[in-house]
Amino acid sequence: MQHSVTDRVTPAIDYDDVLGAQRRLEGVAHRTPVLHSACADEKAQARLHFKAEHLQRIGAFKFRGGYNALDRFDDAQKRAGVVAFSSGNHAQAIALSARLKGMRAVIVMPEDAPEIKIAATRGYGAEVVLYDRYTQDREALGRALAEREGLTVVPPFNHPHVMAGQGTAANELFDETGELDLLLVPLGGGGLLSGCATVARARYPNCRVVGVEPAAGNDAQQSLARGAIVAIDTPRTIADGAQTQALGELTFSVIRQRVDAIVTVSDAQLVDAMTFMASRMKQYVEPTGCLGVAAAFANADAWQGLRVGVIVSGGNVDPLRFASLIAPA
Repeated sequence: MQHSVTDRVTPAIDYDDVLGAQRRLEGVAHRTPVLHSACADEKAQARLHFKAEHLQRIGAFKFRGGYNALDRFDDAQKRAGVVAFSSGNHAQAIALSARLKGMRAVIVMPEDAPEIKIAATRGYGAEVVLYDRYTQDREALGRALAEREGLTVVPPFNHPHVMAGQGTAANELFDETGELDLLLVPLGGGGLLSGCATVARARYPNCRVVGVEPAAGNDAQQSLARGAIVAIDTPRTIADGAQTQALGELTFSVIRQRVDAIVTVSDAQLVDAMTFMASRMKQYVEPTGCLGVAAAFANADAWQGLRVGVIVSGGNVDPLRFASLIAPA
């Protein structure tokens, strides 16, 4: 299934939007470190700069976009509150952001979501509404709650304020590294990639921007090739944060105009990257967070000698699950 989006669509965000988000996040979001590893450079045959968003508040870059979106609410929206649908990092990002803003938050989550994620979302003060992912539509549930209770819906990626907030990760990276030859960005629904690509195009137009998605769920790669949004079945991959079925119209428009290429990595390559990050760099990173890392290692011949930025997007994975994944390696 595919939906056409014209090349002439004006992108939903520009660099000024990211700069505005940067100001809102100042003193609220962590300015995460940029990590280096001689072993990683040798493995990738390049100079790698890891933007450590797994050390961000709530353990993922999602806090940036969630907080920026809620900070843009008007007084009426703030009084009523927010509703979001997510089984993971976006849920926690909205829950914490709402608590910081003194707002009500309702999060629609699948009843079979990991208990650790449900508990964390409730721990930030959000009301959790559980649903059956096989028989119910989470977006329809969210819209119904919004209409009935006056809440504002903040989707996980297809929203300009969310996209702009996510782009601040790349802006901080460039502040520290200066111009890079290549930027590798994990890709699910496209919020992070669209924000980061917007920054790269504005600051360093010669920097090649590449999105990375799981091989089992390459809907964005197909979409870029066809020039239209391609929807797929929920992919079977350990990169649960990238188990999206399609890009959003807003994210696709930006990606189509500002991203150079999309590559894929296998689950086995993700496990290799997770194992490397844990054993050599002492960093606890979730599978989705390692998409860019895996791509850097898998494409060493193509990118040899380049200065490469790698967005490490998150670290929210259950410890037992993490151990079971890396144990065979």
